[in-house]
Amino acid sequence: MADAALGFIAGFHLEDAPETVVHQAKRCMLDLIGVAAAGSQLPSSRIIRAVAASQFGGAGGWFLFDGRSASATGAALANATTIDGFDAHDGHPLTKGHAGCGALAGLLAFARDGSGLSGPEALGHLVLGYEVAIRAGIALHATASDYHTSGAWVSLGVAAIGARILGLGAAATREALGIAEYNGPRSQMMRCIDHPAMIKDGSGWGAMTGAASVFMAGEGFTGAPAITMEGDDVAEFWDDVGTRWRISEQYFKAYPVCRWAQPAIEAAAQLQRDHRFAHGDIEAIAVRTFHEAYKLATAEPRDTDAAQYSMPFPVAALLVRGRVGPGEIGDAALADADILRLSRMIEPVDDARYSALFPAERWAEVELRLGDGRVLRSAPAVARGSAENPLSDAEVSEKFHGLMQAGGLGDRARRIEDIVMQLDRAASFAPLVEALRQPVAATKLAGAAQ
Repeated sequence: MADAALGFIAGFHLEDAPETVVHQAKRCMLDLIGVAAAGSQLPSSRIIRAVAASQFGGAGGWFLFDGRSASATGAALANATTIDGFDAHDGHPLTKGHAGCGALAGLLAFARDGSGLSGPEALGHLVLGYEVAIRAGIALHATASDYHTSGAWVSLGVAAIGARILGLGAAATREALGIAEYNGPRSQMMRCIDHPAMIKDGSGWGAMTGAASVFMAGEGFTGAPAITMEGDDVAEFWDDVGTRWRISEQYFKAYPVCRWAQPAIEAAAQLQRDHRFAHGDIEAIAVRTFHEAYKLATAEPRDTDAAQYSMPFPVAALLVRGRVGPGEIGDAALADADILRLSRMIEPVDDARYSALFPAERWAEVELRLGDGRVLRSAPAVARGSAENPLSDAEVSEKFHGLMQAGGLGDRARRIEDIVMQLDRAASFAPLVEALRQPVAATKLAGAAQ
């Protein structure tokens, strides 16, 4: 399948994609920018930007909402980590991870000041990154025995973007993809589930590796063939590239926590809508869900990273506050006695029926026992925002504005949204780059751990 993939990387243009794909790409870009704005206020983002500035200095790349420059490789590392640090970004169910986080970071790393790209070219490169990364991710999970983070396969999407922008020929592009895959971080995802920390989904290291591989291949460095692209056992994932648009299968998160926890949040929200009860009336909670969500077991998260990788805590926050937003995964919420009371009482149940459906489907149901003797059971629930039950454009926009506000960037949200949603008709990518480079004054993210 190398020829088909390489042909797609070299020859794809935005006008080759259906209008629905173009619109989806703009939704993805807008959502990722909002997540980056909120993520830029987290300690993980500040740390990685400081390290990238000191250790990956240079020109060409730049940090989101920061004002400082770095090498393209350092910028890819820092910007993907910034997005990955705030777990509200889009994802693909079969990859069990996130292509967009690294793809946008890769696009920005190679775009420089944006003046060399038109809006359609930039948007087309983003689509290219999604299509390559998602297929590499599906292929990896189909052939590897362990569950690896997104960084392991998003590196190929970043390499594809960089090779296209820098104009590498087919031979050098193949080497870049091989270098990116060989060196991509095959970190074990469930280790971070068991021990939530700033390492998250490995996307920063994947983006960095993908960016570096392009420059290395351009200088003549060689790599082993990318087996997630060229192996005979993965041909089925590549034979429809350019005709089946995997970016259209992306989900958008309604809440800034792990996607696996979100079916349980929806089930709890269903009970809130259908029954009249106060959170103080709840005496017991059981959540039946699939194994991976069951493993999100942290009931008393110590920081925002642990809160984002918890199932009990955001479910409790929903039952107490009626919402799960930036304010429910940080300082104030982490010390909220009412949320902690419910979070501690949640009994997760590993349901084999739901585990058998993962990753293509993610289900949960919630049962509450109240002080008046009532036992309330939800219907089985899935998360909102998938291709089957998508968030509307209005909901994506509302989420974007909320995240921009949380990141201290509410005053430029409308301008950025207007640019993104008209990008397929824009003569230059530079105005968006300028809006994304401008620094924001340090502000405390609503509820974020500092």
